[in-house]
Amino acid sequence: MSMTDVGNEARRGWMGLLARVPAPRLAAQLEGLGELPGFDWLRVPEVGGVMVRGRMGGTGAPFNLGEMTVTRCALRLESGEVGHAYVQGRDKAHAERAALVDALMQGDRAEELRAAVLAPLEAAEAETRRARAARAAATKVDFFTMVRGEA
Repeated sequence: MSMTDVGNEARRGWMGLLARVPAPRLAAQLEGLGELPGFDWLRVPEVGGVMVRGRMGGTGAPFNLGEMTVTRCALRLESGEVGHAYVQGRDKAHAERAALVDALMQGDRAEELRAAVLAPLEAAEAETRRARAARAAATKVDFFTMVRGEA
């Protein structure tokens, strides 16, 4: 299955999830898969910086917000699939695991990985967001204005 068969939008989704998920959670999910295939490095994990850009109100002129540390890598499985990863911070093992999942998602084990790795990670991320929203909602103050009647 080639990269075009997978679909750019689906790949963008799982790569974003793998980059956002906490490294220990990804490691724990991968432990349940058993033996993972061998691979060769195309680009060993390396730490660098990227410029983060922003826009006021989401529509204004872009400006440089600041720099962020990232780790990137690329690998090729023995079966030929290529995986890439960019993760925030300096965790080379996290980048390696993310690239490995990216490569595996392009092969025959895609459905197995979706069920065993991606679905639980998505559920955990959704629960984290829900809990954060609930904490924020608990501090919400509702203001109201009473209208005075003219008598």
